[in-house]
Amino acid sequence: MLNIREMKMIRKGMTCLIGLWILFCLFFTGCAAESRFHKKNSSGENGTSLKKGLVPLYYDFSDVLVPGELKIDRQASFIYRTAGLSAGVMVFSGNVEINSLTSFFTNNMMKDNWQEISSIRSVRTLMLFKKENRWCAITISKNDLFSMDIEIWVAPTVGETESGLLK
Repeated sequence: MLNIREMKMIRKGMTCLIGLWILFCLFFTGCAAESRFHKKNSSGENGTSLKKGLVPLYYDFSDVLVPGELKIDRQASFIYRTAGLSAGVMVFSGNVEINSLTSFFTNNMMKDNWQEISSIRSVRTLMLFKKENRWCAITISKNDLFSMDIEIWVAPTVGETESGLLK
């Protein structure tokens, strides 16, 4: 049989062991959470990059920058070109996060001198931009669990841009 002094020493040892185990677990889960936090929030110099290493590109519209994570669907896209004007629709898909994607388009469209007119964020997101002679509509919708479908529509304005029902 153990005397009271030996039992106290064993209990003290067990308490220390459990305390060390808890500290060990907290340390490693804390580091893992810190690492995940930095990966989620790592971005380029302007805070709009979706993933490092993938370079955004201009496709058929020379003033609409597209994130490098998106893959173009040439079969679903249609571009009409004339001297000095490209119009139509470009269709993309990719594994991207909706908030990063909308921030990317908002920031980069402004850099390319587009004025944001409106945005509707829902199951299907719609972003409207305009320039002096063109409109751009960007729609973003969920394709499946991991993928988004993106359509970028660019159309020339017709007549006076300020006329209409909302004047």
